[in-house]
Amino acid sequence: MPKDKRSFFERITGTISVSEDRDLPEEEYEEQVTLPISSNGKTKSTADWHEEEEEEGELAVDVHQTDNEIIVQSMVAGVKPEDLQVTITREMVTIKGRREAPSDIADEDYFQHELYWGGFTRTILLPAEIETEESEAIEKHGLLTLRLPKIDKEKTAKLKIKSVQ
Repeated sequence: MPKDKRSFFERITGTISVSEDRDLPEEEYEEQVTLPISSNGKTKSTADWHEEEEEEGELAVDVHQTDNEIIVQSMVAGVKPEDLQVTITREMVTIKGRREAPSDIADEDYFQHELYWGGFTRTILLPAEIETEESEAIEKHGLLTLRLPKIDKEKTAKLKIKSVQ
């Protein structure tokens, strides 16, 4: 049984190295090319390589908790409130928005261009379940603060029994 000369990576991914010691004819190499995967999980065709969709940035967040609530903070300076969307469930928070670049400055006029402009999103899995109805979002001086009250699973209540006749 001949020894497989492919590298470990080539064997686990099923790719083939294009080298002089291969037995495959040159026309079969094209069938072995792995295409990049797009964000939706589908393989991109070579025509799509040049037409990249706009990538979303990932929003930086701080998340901490107290005994009664989970607090999420993020800098959203330069984002209009109508361009910001916060969606919450009992287990997860998603912050999505868009920061528009100033349109009156030409690209060739920049000396430094480091700020992120465009769409961003961040989804945070919470360490405890929260009360969605009692949650609040506050923005002050570009700092977005989400206050998410925890569900008190140990809280008990006594029910009065009504007699129906």
